[in-house]
Amino acid sequence: MKPPLPVSESTCSQLPAEVLVPRYDRRAVRPRIVHLGVGGFHRAHQAVYTDDLLQAGVGDWGICGVGLVAQDRAMRDALAPQDWLYTVVARSAQEREVRVIGSLVGYLLAHEDREAVVSRLADGQTCIVSLTVTENGYRYRPATGELDAEDPEVRHDLHAPRQPRTAVGVLAEALRRRRERGLPPFTILSCDNLPGNGQMLRRLLLDYCRQVDAGLHAWVEEQASLPNCMVDRITPFTTPENRAFLAGELGLQDNWPVFCEDFRQWIVEDRFPLGRPEWDRAGARFVADVHPYELMKIRLLNGSHSALGYLGYLLGFRDVDLAMADLDLRSFLRERYMEEVTLTLAAVPGIDLAAYKDELVRRFSNPAIKDQVVRLAMDGSKKIPNMIARPLAEALGAGLPVRSMALAIAGWIRFLTGADEDGRPIPIEDPLGPELTKAAQASCRPGAVDPRPFLALRAIFGEEIPRSTGFVQALTSWLTRLIDNGARATLRAFLRGED
Repeated sequence: MKPPLPVSESTCSQLPAEVLVPRYDRRAVRPRIVHLGVGGFHRAHQAVYTDDLLQAGVGDWGICGVGLVAQDRAMRDALAPQDWLYTVVARSAQEREVRVIGSLVGYLLAHEDREAVVSRLADGQTCIVSLTVTENGYRYRPATGELDAEDPEVRHDLHAPRQPRTAVGVLAEALRRRRERGLPPFTILSCDNLPGNGQMLRRLLLDYCRQVDAGLHAWVEEQASLPNCMVDRITPFTTPENRAFLAGELGLQDNWPVFCEDFRQWIVEDRFPLGRPEWDRAGARFVADVHPYELMKIRLLNGSHSALGYLGYLLGFRDVDLAMADLDLRSFLRERYMEEVTLTLAAVPGIDLAAYKDELVRRFSNPAIKDQVVRLAMDGSKKIPNMIARPLAEALGAGLPVRSMALAIAGWIRFLTGADEDGRPIPIEDPLGPELTKAAQASCRPGAVDPRPFLALRAIFGEEIPRSTGFVQALTSWLTRLIDNGARATLRAFLRGED
């Protein structure tokens, strides 16, 4: 049996016919986009849209990736021997598409050479700087949306702005150099799951610039463009089984492939003063206002994902598709949670919300991508404020039902106590993990369940939610049931209409 072929420029012509490979001359591709945070999602989403255009012979826009933290060395070391090529496997329940992506044409690691990173952004060839650095990478306070000046890395950058470590600091220093050289600012495109992601990043950047350089602050405020965008493609973590599948089924060795669903969506505000790729020719949608689309996605997809993650884990599921096959959990998500959250949304231009929710159920149930429940449960302190707490606060203010959201929050608190119903440890991956667990355990004392210690986390829940007597009572009831009766009995009581 032949050993698998490693992915590289020299082997593309030898790969199986099923594998789509770049048909364009990658030497002619120009890295006009610099992307901060090259994880699986970026490689399955923006890089694929960009590769589509190159395959079609439309433009020469390519991407230079940047890793901002030391852990990003693993990605650089995996892709460098492959000439920055990698495999994307998009799968539905019935079909798969396997392709090698060539739009990533370089990679810089800030931890090793920060100057090279800043210089690349400051170069006149760079027209767009995009980001997928997760909620954590923005170093902001969720309750206020302000730059977290107490964050150690932010403090470092404020005192040493010429040697930045944070994404905001790197952007500011590169913009300062462009201003000095008489170059216009690059467009900054956040592709993270944050409401008004471009507006939020603009606030953070201006707050930072105001503290380090008044002239730069005025210039950025006047000239910089930071469009909002909504991105969507379910992209689980790459597993050893994924790599083994490529080697065994296709005879292909890839150090870090990406496995994802067949669906993808990208809606972008069309504000790119220095130009942009024609991503709309690859299926992206350019609009004047992204806000209704992003609220739809963050509240219905991401919020449902979080509810599914916590309740699904407590029910004993570890694979998302198996959790979605559970009739109780599926009914809760589609018929109760999604319908309740929809009441907080306005009409979305061109979108049939009922069909969108049905499509979410299909996507969540996709058995081919083997998404992990524990992935959905990660980083709740950064996700919940926007995905559940904000629509919850709006619903309370408008007198709308919040019963489903109360159960979802109860599931999160129960999850954060750190042990499942059989006493086994629950893996909690969250930047506020110890603080959350302490508050959850204080709220879940046997015989004295009281969620108020957890609701006192104002950075997550703000001021209004803890003041709602009705919500606190509902949350107490569902949390008590989860502790005393378990997730299955609690979910069935919910579906029967019990309080």
